[in-house]
Amino acid sequence: MKNSRAECRINDFIIGGGGFALMAGPCSLESLELGMTVAETVRDLCAERGIFYIFKASFDKANRTSISSRRGPGLKKGLEWLAEIKEKMNVPVMTDIHEQWQAEEVGKTADIIQIPAFLCRQTDLLTAAAGTGRVLNVKKAQFLAPEDMAHVVGKCREAGNGRVLLCERGTTMGYHQLVVDMRSLVTMRALGCPVVFDATHSVQNPGALGGASGGDRSMALPLARAAAAVGIDALFVETHPEPDSAESDGPNMIPLSGMGDFLDQVLAIHKARIG
Repeated sequence: MKNSRAECRINDFIIGGGGFALMAGPCSLESLELGMTVAETVRDLCAERGIFYIFKASFDKANRTSISSRRGPGLKKGLEWLAEIKEKMNVPVMTDIHEQWQAEEVGKTADIIQIPAFLCRQTDLLTAAAGTGRVLNVKKAQFLAPEDMAHVVGKCREAGNGRVLLCERGTTMGYHQLVVDMRSLVTMRALGCPVVFDATHSVQNPGALGGASGGDRSMALPLARAAAAVGIDALFVETHPEPDSAESDGPNMIPLSGMGDFLDQVLAIHKARIG
């Protein structure tokens, strides 16, 4: 495995070049208006702090706990909304895919294609996403050791795309619980990829609410601070104006009104670490 750091350039910013990037937005694209509100608010917060901002939201939550759970607007409308947010807010956008056939179409709009944790070993999905030439944010599976992400990176590189980010989002340790092993950030960085920490999915309690996942958003900031101290290139956070009424992942998401303080605390540690 080649260990040189892949260059993940988006516009004029290089993720992994020493700066700090934020991937943030609502879990699901509930409406264009919600997406615009979150994108504008977080964009301005990031501009004030010198953070590179990428808007994130899903057009289809295909991995919901219950078959009756709301999943989002779907591919066609979701990509239309993402394209409008990208243009009007002047920010890059990221969304996830769950099936191989979605890659090409999503790659026409998204600046970063995200591979969900449960799917990071799916060879055809990885190679299809890699074939778009877009930056890939691959979440480490809850069941996978961080060193085993070398094989994930290898698949993407063999498909012609070394622009890979590796994302830590917690490891399954017992029923309904996730535990973050901060050592995984060091291990995955050694694979030659910039590393991302997902602060909000790491505090998820999968399936804990019966037909839905629970979570504890109060633990997101302590974990994000810890990750910044270890060393990350980007932070992933889901945020919503009213998390408790959100269609997906409400218990994990950070209230939009609290994002400024959240970023200040994490950024202070990041700056102290890099000197």
